[in-house]
Formats: sequence, C-alpha cells, structure tokens
Amino acid sequence: MTVVVEEIQTTEVTPESSRNRLAPWHARVGAFAVDVLPGIAVVATMLLVSFTVPLRTVWWWVSISVAGVAFLLMLVNRLLLPTVTGWSLGRAVCGIAVVGRNGEAPGPWGLLLRDLAHLLDTMSLVVGWLWPLWDSRRRTFADMLLGTEVQRVKPDERLRNVRRWTAVAVLTSACVCVAGAAMSYAVVYSRDRAIDQTREQIAIEGPKMVAQMLTFDPKSLRDDFARAQSLATDKYRRQLAAQQEAAEKGHPVINEYWVTASSIQSATPDRATMLVFMQGRRGAPPEVRYITATVRVNFAKDADRHWRVDDLTVLTKPKPPGNGK
Repeated sequence: MTVVVEEIQTTEVTPESSRNRLAPWHARVGAFAVDVLPGIAVVATMLLVSFTVPLRTVWWWVSISVAGVAFLLMLVNRLLLPTVTGWSLGRAVCGIAVVGRNGEAPGPWGLLLRDLAHLLDTMSLVVGWLWPLWDSRRRTFADMLLGTEVQRVKPDERLRNVRRWTAVAVLTSACVCVAGAAMSYAVVYSRDRAIDQTREQIAIEGPKMVAQMLTFDPKSLRDDFARAQSLATDKYRRQLAAQQEAAEKGHPVINEYWVTASSIQSATPDRATMLVFMQGRRGAPPEVRYITATVRVNFAKDADRHWRVDDLTVLTKPKPPGNGK
C-alpha cells in the first residue's frame, strides 16, 4: 500500500525590512518644523518687542516673560512629552519616533543631548541635516553621535486628537506673535505719535503762554497776575506768586513781551522743554526801554490734559537790544 502525503504549502512570514521602518527625510523635517518653528517665532517676536519698548517697564517684563514661557513649553514638548507619551506633537502628527540603540525611546537628557548635538548638523553648513538623504540608516550627525535613529510608527499608536492639539498650538503661537506686534505698535509708535502731537501743540501754545505770563500792566496788575497763575502748574504757581508779590512791591511798570523765536529741546507725551527768545519793552513813554531775553520753559499737562508752565528759568536777563548800542 502506498501512502500519499499531501504537501501543504506554507508561506513564511518575513519581518518588515528595517529600511522601510526608517522615517523619510520629509517627515522628519515636518515634525521638526511643527515642534520648533511656532516656539521660535514667539521667542523671536517677543525678544524684538523687548528691544523696542522702554527697558524694565511693565511691557518689557511681559515680553520677556512670554518669551520665557514659550521657550519652556517648546522644551517640554521636545524633551518631556516624548518621555510620557512617546512622541512630541510634531512627531506624532508625522507618525515618527526617536529610538535609541536598544530600540527604546531615549529619556529627557538623551533628547536634550541630541538637540544640542544638532548644532553639529548646523555648523557643518547644514550638511548634517541633509545627511539622512543618502545615509543607509537615514541619520543626521547628531544621530550618529548619540546612536539614535528615527522610525515610523503606526497611525493607531499616535496620540489621540494630536492634530487638534497641534493646530491649537500653532494658532496660539500665531496669535501671540500678532499680539506682540500690536503691543510693540501701541507702546512705541503710539508714543511717537503722542510726542509729535506734543511738539505741534507746544510749538503753537508755548510761546503764547510764555508771553502772556511775563506781560503785565500796573493798571490791570491783579488780573494779569491771576491770568499768569492760571497758566502755571500747581508746583510752579507758588514760586510764580512769590515773584509777582515781589514785583508788586517794587513799583511795577508796563512789562510787555513778544516771542521772536523758539526751539523745542525735548518732548514726551506729557512734558516738553522749550527755549524761547523774546523781545519786549518796559515802562511808558517817554521812558520806554526795549529789551531782549532768553528763557528756558518746562511745560507739563495738568489733570485736565491742558498744557501748563511747570518751570521758567531766565538764561539771559533782560537787556537792551544790540547791547545798548
């Protein structure tokens, strides 16, 4: 009797090629861009804002703090999140993961060293970043140094809702950058516009206020002094009243001034300093004496946002024009 044994064909299952498990270069670039670019954009924007706003003001501290928080969150995403979940946001979106020599994910310190080692990839004229295009293990110089490589992962192994969280992170970064630019504009350019307005207002109002303050007539002395005091700030009004009292006791005569030239030395939204060149006359005919004088005037805004004289210093005392010639 002949026994016939049926031959059963079996198909041998071969493991997936290790080459196919390696992450392609474009996936690594995309993951790196998602992980790094939003944070770098926020840090760069807020540091630029810190250079434009006044040093150590509230806005300066806000810009520095936001830049620090953005940098810290970027480190958390790159170093700590892979330790907890296995991936950063960018790697989860692109379906890749960093593994070590033993096939396990490196810890935070290993990932930190790997990111620092990427400086070699940059210092080599970016050749290290392009090295995975022809390397058999698709490694950068940093991967070669630390014995790591980047592999693909199955879609179902990625974080849940990772695309949503990634979109939130990117949109938040964009909003912060726009807010930083708006803050810089509000603090810097609006201040510049306010300073320009100060110069325009002082150029018109300043000479008139100084001329009115220094002009008086004995016939209307009290009214003229009251008008002059109304043009002064509370700080300067006391000093001005003392000067007026001394002038009233010293046989006052007609004192009239008009401005021939003026120059703004400095200006802020609430303060300004102006040099005023004046001509005038003292006394009544036939004893009229024509004089010139130079004064430096500080202006400040009062509680009602009106310009007032905050200080007046005589630089060149009144004297006859042309040195009396």
